[in-house]
Amino acid sequence: MAFVDPLTIMLVAVASSASLIAIYLIGQALGKRNAEELAIPGFFIGIFDFLSGFFMSFSWPLPDAYKMLFGDPMLFLGIIMMAGSYMLYKKINPRYLSLFGFFLGIYLLVETYGIAALNLEKGNYFLPAFSFFLFSALAALFSPLVYTKNKYAYYFLAALLIIAAFLALFIGSAGIYGHLASPP
Repeated sequence: MAFVDPLTIMLVAVASSASLIAIYLIGQALGKRNAEELAIPGFFIGIFDFLSGFFMSFSWPLPDAYKMLFGDPMLFLGIIMMAGSYMLYKKINPRYLSLFGFFLGIYLLVETYGIAALNLEKGNYFLPAFSFFLFSALAALFSPLVYTKNKYAYYFLAALLIIAAFLALFIGSAGIYGHLASPP
């Protein structure tokens, strides 16, 4: 069986997830009450996040450090996205999930440090990868700010997520091009 590297599409999925959460936060800051519209797209991107994270965490044929670096947070993000989508569908405020986001943020912060300290990313993509993990970690760590119900806190979190989404798209797009340039 040939090795398949799903990392590029996973980065696009992370950008989609971050964008959906940012849209929700901006809608809340603006006082919009029709957040359940995000439930179905959020659920399906959550399923993709969960399944691709599960695949990578348990069957990706690369060293365990990379499984932990990419697969585990993706798997947990998928769970958060699916739970949040279900809560939106049932008209339950998903802010309680920010506590799980906080724990994901700790995990991502350790990974951010590990990228630099253990040279897990080198060369031209060190800064984008480091920045992507850092902004993702910060967004997750600060996610309990949703309890303040302050619109500026919502905008701050949305800005962190939008930056993370753009970084994910940048890295993913470069990876797509790199894979197309060197087919097997």
